[in-house]
Amino acid sequence: MKKTLRNQNGVTLIELLIALVISTFLIAAIYRTFIGQQKTFTSQEQVVDVQQNIRIAIGNMMREIRMAGFGNISMVLPATINGTIYTNIVNPDTPVANALTILSATNPGSTLTTEGGVSQSQIVVSTLTDSQGNQLFDTTNRKYISIGGVESNIITAVDSGTKTLTLTGPLGFKHEVETPVFTIRTITYQVIVVNGIPVLMRDDGGGAQPVADGIEAPQFQYLDGNGNVTATPANIRIIRVSLTAKTNVQDPDYKEEGGYRRRQIASNIHLRNMGI
Repeated sequence: MKKTLRNQNGVTLIELLIALVISTFLIAAIYRTFIGQQKTFTSQEQVVDVQQNIRIAIGNMMREIRMAGFGNISMVLPATINGTIYTNIVNPDTPVANALTILSATNPGSTLTTEGGVSQSQIVVSTLTDSQGNQLFDTTNRKYISIGGVESNIITAVDSGTKTLTLTGPLGFKHEVETPVFTIRTITYQVIVVNGIPVLMRDDGGGAQPVADGIEAPQFQYLDGNGNVTATPANIRIIRVSLTAKTNVQDPDYKEEGGYRRRQIASNIHLRNMGI
């Protein structure tokens, strides 16, 4: 048995050290590969978030800006809303540079309960508040309305008992029962820095609400019907919107643009209700 044991070779210290060194190199290589893949995944995840944010932002803007002027708003211009006088439907650089404010008849919150006849100066509506109990009509900031999206008027008195709205002028068209009554409001898009992060905000008069974060200053270019740049708001028929979004976290391996990865998207918005 002693002879048998002497013939069984073990692992020498040198062999053990060599194995440990090789294992160390393999583990280091695997670790470096894992870290590299983790950084790539994180970077790509941030880029995906940026692309999603910018698509959502420009999608929302396109839907609303395209409807600028809906409701035949020119009938009530100039309009004073929230203390600002608006003489145009499209208002570039309002209230600040690189911002845009449009006027539009927003989603209907009420309908006619009686027929609105030509030359009548009063209408009766189904409700004076929305589903959250917020006032839809008044004689200050919510006094501009559009009946059926066809004609606009101004409220001079609200009878909460009969839900009757008295208007400054007579109706020019006949409106059937259940015709929607829209409130004319301003919609503003601008970038505001919140906790060091640029955020695209939307304000319809009820306070600015975030649309998408990481959006840098939007660029608006205003074109007439022939596609030429115009500085006259009344001649604007197309608005070219360009948004640039950046990641919220710097990528130390990305040496350009301060370490922030950026994506840009642009779109031409044709205004359907201008010049009608």
